[in-house]
Amino acid sequence: MATIKPIFGHNTANRHRLLLLIVLSLLLIFVDHRSNWLDPVRLVLSVITSPIQQLANLPPSLIQGTQRALQDRDALASENSRLQIEVLVLKRRVQRLASTVAENARLRELMQASDAIEDQVLVAEIIGVDSDPYRHEVILNKGRLSRIYRGQAVLDSDGLMGQVIEVGVNSSRVLLVSDIAHGVPVHVNRNGVRAIAVGSGTLDELNLIHVPYTADVVEGDLLVSSGLGQRFPKGYPVATVTQVERDPGRPFAQVKAAPTANLDRSRHVLLVFSPDSVEEAP
Repeated sequence: MATIKPIFGHNTANRHRLLLLIVLSLLLIFVDHRSNWLDPVRLVLSVITSPIQQLANLPPSLIQGTQRALQDRDALASENSRLQIEVLVLKRRVQRLASTVAENARLRELMQASDAIEDQVLVAEIIGVDSDPYRHEVILNKGRLSRIYRGQAVLDSDGLMGQVIEVGVNSSRVLLVSDIAHGVPVHVNRNGVRAIAVGSGTLDELNLIHVPYTADVVEGDLLVSSGLGQRFPKGYPVATVTQVERDPGRPFAQVKAAPTANLDRSRHVLLVFSPDSVEEAP
């Protein structure tokens, strides 16, 4: 079995050498403690050993730096995700706020219009639209419990929208003036020329029928309800003339007009109760 040899061996010379080194070390420690003679030596040794110390500390520094970078990246990713969620929430709130502001503006316009109407009115909200593209009808959230009746005129802040054609307990159905089955007696606000405005099947256009070839109707004329037939109250804006065509070979002029009411945008409407309106039995 192999034996471990002592570092300095067993001879006397090695022991003396070890003792000398110990004494020398103690002497250097005593001198360094009592004086500054060894400062230049310490400086030289520090310069020599500094690269070795830096090289020895490099792996832990790299590991710590990598860990901090990964932690910072995770924190930034988490913060970015949180901020994106907050942005989405704030955008939704801004959109809701913009929608509320716009709706309040429309309601103010509607109430101002109701102040200008001498008849009794009731504010209702559109809660549904007929899905059939060939039928221009909407559903209101007011019905028989609110004294709504068939044939009742419906307006928005800008003009006549249509009339009630069906009444339920808490809802009612309205036929818009743009429907091809709808007609309303009108006259030119400028000179009183009478005509009938019927729907064309498109929301932005009405046709005037039975307008004589020589009738004084020009583009830009405002058409208002005439009150004839006692179906609609008198004097409400219905449409503005947009086109007049006169053919010498035809007895009647071809007149087109644009509804003044916002048929595709209004959310709240006015139901008019007028002494001139005739309630039709359901």
